[in-house]
Amino acid sequence: MINTFENIVPSDQPDRPSKKKPIFRVNDHLRQYLVKFGREVKLPVSYEDLQRYTYTVPLKDKFGKDTSWEKASYDMDKWAFLRENLVRIYAILKTEGDMSYINHLDVARIDFCYFGNSQPFRIRIVNKFNDNYDHYYIKQADASRVYGLELEHLLSPNRITYFTNNNTLIEEHIPGIPGDTFINDYLADPNTNLIRLAKEFVKFNERCFVQLLGDMRSYNFVVNITPDIEDFQYRIRAIDFDQQSYEGRKNLYLPQFFKENKALVDIVIKHLDKDSIAQYQAEERTMMTFRLVSSRYRVKEILDIMTGDTISKTEKIAQLKEELTAHFSHTTGFRKAVTMGQLVKMQLKQSLRKSLLLIPKTKSRFND
Repeated sequence: MINTFENIVPSDQPDRPSKKKPIFRVNDHLRQYLVKFGREVKLPVSYEDLQRYTYTVPLKDKFGKDTSWEKASYDMDKWAFLRENLVRIYAILKTEGDMSYINHLDVARIDFCYFGNSQPFRIRIVNKFNDNYDHYYIKQADASRVYGLELEHLLSPNRITYFTNNNTLIEEHIPGIPGDTFINDYLADPNTNLIRLAKEFVKFNERCFVQLLGDMRSYNFVVNITPDIEDFQYRIRAIDFDQQSYEGRKNLYLPQFFKENKALVDIVIKHLDKDSIAQYQAEERTMMTFRLVSSRYRVKEILDIMTGDTISKTEKIAQLKEELTAHFSHTTGFRKAVTMGQLVKMQLKQSLRKSLLLIPKTKSRFND
């Protein structure tokens, strides 16, 4: 399987995510999994608590342009409750609930995002001593997003801290330069190593497709830059997991097909040949296989739960299994799937099969 990135013309239709994706409830089996692995914890504030704001004021960026965020204001009694308990949630995220470090922390701001499906709240926590600040997010506990976070944690090179409590989901802030900002402000920088960036975009594209993580338009991922011996290394990280295995179009799981990412695709086409692209794809699949094998029991457990869950629509499942069948040269296994979870499991097997066969002691562990 080689996506050469050649002759790609990103377009608005039909390769666009659904404008409104439903929220899928976290079922009892997934809840038990979250409890087992320490993801379900008692939280002092719920998503519903944050919805009780009095009014919001639009937030502008440093250039005075409107963003998708609004600053939320609350009555004094609600604000006092939220200030205390949102700091406690930050301690749960950062110090496993050790409250001995929270006296110098405060809530600087609560922002609300009206854009997209999740409509998250962004909490800014400030250190009163030095004014340093950090963020985290409170969202609705959507099963699709939970599966996406968990698969990203287990199969990608990135670890993610998140917790749930009933219908509330809290996520750590994932630092990095927003993809759209990086494209606008960094691509033309002479210090940007375009070859290494192209290599990372190929790997990111492969990770998303293998995991069936969709809608990775430039504003749904960030770019981390790490100084290396004589240059820089790049890591692209997904920050939005709302579209984990929901859509029916195969191309929606390949970041290369979004017009918002065209500048990165052009760099790949300019600086990499077919053999290099194939090499980087194989490298990423190999590393995903090592991660899968090292966490095989946990991966199998979450996939078994996912295969019995409803996280998409019947027509989207039917469309995706046909497109994946065609993509993998008419491999017939996808047509047997009746749920999105089954398609994710088959996609992992199909994409990582070659690497799995090179690990004899574990190859049978993932064949159920």
